[in-house]
Amino acid sequence: MNRTPPRRASSSAAGAVAPVAPLSRDSQLAAEIKALVVGGERDAARDRYGDLVAHQQRRAVRIAYQYLRDAHDADEAVQDAFIKVFVHITSYREDLPFEVWFTRILVNACLDLRKSRSRRLRWTVPMSSGNDTAPTDPAAPEQTPEQRLVSRERADEITAAVESLPDRQRTVFSLCHLAEQTTAEVSKALGLSEATVRVHLFRAVRKLRRLLEHEP
Repeated sequence: MNRTPPRRASSSAAGAVAPVAPLSRDSQLAAEIKALVVGGERDAARDRYGDLVAHQQRRAVRIAYQYLRDAHDADEAVQDAFIKVFVHITSYREDLPFEVWFTRILVNACLDLRKSRSRRLRWTVPMSSGNDTAPTDPAAPEQTPEQRLVSRERADEITAAVESLPDRQRTVFSLCHLAEQTTAEVSKALGLSEATVRVHLFRAVRKLRRLLEHEP
């Protein structure tokens, strides 16, 4: 009596990729907005985009403030980022988390604004007279003008240190620490292995610590 040998799993089954976790609600919404724009329905896309902005607004302001340490500048960077996202929504890849794509645009907006602010400050003389009517920083109303200046200078030092990182390290650091994305999410967004993401993150943190330790 011949026995039928047990069937081996096919190579395709053995090498099957694990199911991909569903994208977030905002990622699905971004894909829907992209489809509307591509289909020529820009008015409908703008209406749906308002919902996306409402979902991301608070998180975006928090990230921008961590970079700029100024509420007004943070708001300006966020608005600029939202405009750029809508203008370039057709370049959004639906298979990637919208949050990661948006955060990269937001971080670049913060860096651009910081450079612009640095150029303006070169020609600005701090005013200490009693007639100074500059608004108080809402994030720290108890600080004196001198303390706010020191805080801003320190924030500029940190931002400059982040900006000096190699592009890949800066991107990984920003996504992990500012956007609070997991290494798995960053891995998927950047097309890198999770181990490689961790290496870039470790090197970025090490370099930032070394740079900031040498600051006066």
